[in-house]
Amino acid sequence: MGRGKKKVHPKTRTAAFKASEPSEVVEAPHSFIIHRGLSCPYITDLTLDFRRIMEPFTATNLREKKMNRIKDFVSLSSFFHVSHMGIFNKAATQLSFKVVRLPRGPSLTFKVHQFTLARDVISCSKKQMIDVDHFKHPPLVIMNNFSGDGKHLKLMATTFQNMFPSINLAQVSIDTIRRCVLFSYNTETKLVEMRHYSVQVVPVGLKKAVQKIVSGTVPNLSKCNEVVDFVTRDGYASESEAEDDEQSHVVLAQTLKSKGNLEDCKSSVKLHEIGPRLTMQLIKIEEGLLTGEVLYHDHVVKTEDEKETLRKLIEKKRKLKEQRKKQQTENRARNLKLKKEQNLAAKHEEGDGYASDADDDAQYYKDEVGEDPDEELFKHDNKSRKRHKLPGGMKYKNKKPKLDKKPLKKSKSK
Repeated sequence: MGRGKKKVHPKTRTAAFKASEPSEVVEAPHSFIIHRGLSCPYITDLTLDFRRIMEPFTATNLREKKMNRIKDFVSLSSFFHVSHMGIFNKAATQLSFKVVRLPRGPSLTFKVHQFTLARDVISCSKKQMIDVDHFKHPPLVIMNNFSGDGKHLKLMATTFQNMFPSINLAQVSIDTIRRCVLFSYNTETKLVEMRHYSVQVVPVGLKKAVQKIVSGTVPNLSKCNEVVDFVTRDGYASESEAEDDEQSHVVLAQTLKSKGNLEDCKSSVKLHEIGPRLTMQLIKIEEGLLTGEVLYHDHVVKTEDEKETLRKLIEKKRKLKEQRKKQQTENRARNLKLKKEQNLAAKHEEGDGYASDADDDAQYYKDEVGEDPDEELFKHDNKSRKRHKLPGGMKYKNKKPKLDKKPLKKSKSK
């Protein structure tokens, strides 16, 4: 038999795995999107839709259980380079969405006023633009109206931007920008609108018939004698396919893979919403990982004296927790030491017991018989009577094979 494969130490395997990853993947922000609280099929679908937004740097097939805690995901975050975690929490009265910066915070809590699933958005659109290749690259993040007063707006905008990889304008390939995510803030209602779009680039200055031929679509020529008749005839385009607004026209700096979009040529950029939609309001910002000092609260406003009192209370709790942890460590070490001493004392008492029993038996023999017993008569060894185990390779070495004792039947010759 051949020897089995040598097992690799987990630390060595982990180091080799991390070294094989490219730097772009390691440095990009990764995310966990999970849901907590009451079970609801719509919240589960919303969680899956939000994972689609965060692709490709997210755990798309992450399986979570009720027994899992937040600290379980935090402990795995360093290995998978996870920098952010989104939590949909369903309560009896409302739905909240929390964005956490791992591993030490801050934590932003939003109240979700409205949401629409991706399947509902797509079913309502006239022209559905869904391509699996669009999710192979991260989306472009667009921030609108986050320039107001208040540190909470700057922190909110920075958090949304840092959830997605940054784009280097000097080296970016326009072909990789296939999706965009819009975050729009309303200063009057204090609501944040989130939308998810698919980006399509179409050449401009061509007739609809020519555009279909250039894009590779096979037209219906059953009513035309020649291709010229299809190209030159009028009224082929419908109202939904009318020319776009000139504000959407751009001059391309690169040649795209899609047909007809050449460098230094004019093209039109079209956005198709693919969902989901979210309308939410910032409620609270905490300094730590879902704990710590409250930096901002939309409903509660505290004075400086109240804030200082809370800081002292939090610091007192932190010191008390550290003291309890230190005391538990000392108690654990003392109990282990005491247990070792008890085991050693028990072994010594067992050895003394064997000696005292041997002396009592020898004295009884002398009193009854009238002479001293032989030295080996009442000699006790402290060694165990168990048989020594054979090495693994010699376990069945001396075992004889079973032989079939039944004699073979001789065939009668005719």
